[in-house]
Amino acid sequence: MLFPYKSNSRPGDLHTSLPFMRMVIIPSQDNGKAMQKLRWQVLLALFLVALSALLYIVHFFIFHDPHHIFIYLLGDIAFLPLEVLFVTLVIDTLLERHERSIRIEKMNMVIGAFFSALGSDLLARFTSVDPQIRTIRTDPVIRQTWREEDFRRVSALLQAHTYECDIDHMDLSSLKNLLNSNQDFLLRLLENPSLLEHESFTELLRAIFHLAEELRYRRDFSALPTTDLKHLQGDIVRAYTQLAREWLEYMRYLKGNYPYLYSLAIRMNPFDENASPIVQ
Repeated sequence: MLFPYKSNSRPGDLHTSLPFMRMVIIPSQDNGKAMQKLRWQVLLALFLVALSALLYIVHFFIFHDPHHIFIYLLGDIAFLPLEVLFVTLVIDTLLERHERSIRIEKMNMVIGAFFSALGSDLLARFTSVDPQIRTIRTDPVIRQTWREEDFRRVSALLQAHTYECDIDHMDLSSLKNLLNSNQDFLLRLLENPSLLEHESFTELLRAIFHLAEELRYRRDFSALPTTDLKHLQGDIVRAYTQLAREWLEYMRYLKGNYPYLYSLAIRMNPFDENASPIVQ
């Protein structure tokens, strides 16, 4: 069922509300599929019970031995808890672990697409206008030989770093164009079900999407008052803070799973002023 949806977007920005309209529609479709699946399971259960009863009846009419029927029936029922235990704790756990690994793999593929298309460029822009970046500039310059303790050390530094943005040196028009050119890409990421379990990355996407909306509604950045610039500065710092931390986690994932992708990623490190794709 489609419920009424109210949007504060302007008529020209109707497309920005489409993902949220889809989110309103999807639950009704999911409920219908769930009901169909439940109905099918009930019918299957009734069929199997009826088949079992029929076979016991056939056994009785052939051998006329209810004593053995009840012996085997009671034995099967007595073993049933052990079967449930085995299926629940062993097989179900293995299947769940396998499914989770597949979800994580898909999720990291989506995150990799984000950093390739937008994230790394965005992070490089933010670090270039961070007056405090000199205090940690060399620490996030990842090397091929890094180990887990190196990632933990830099993770602690990024967590403690005071992220800032010199708004006077930020090219807001260029930033606006970059985010506008990737608007459809960001919308598709927000709709991707693989990211539902990754709360921190979802929060990053929300922060970037909000920054893109703030910039899109402003036409002349040279005429903005100080109060509005400070507001935009806060939006940039919010996205910058989450982006830096997610970038390091993605680098850690590449190091352990895809060395060839990791090699290019460290050569294009947004924290490195001398970053170059050329292998030295």
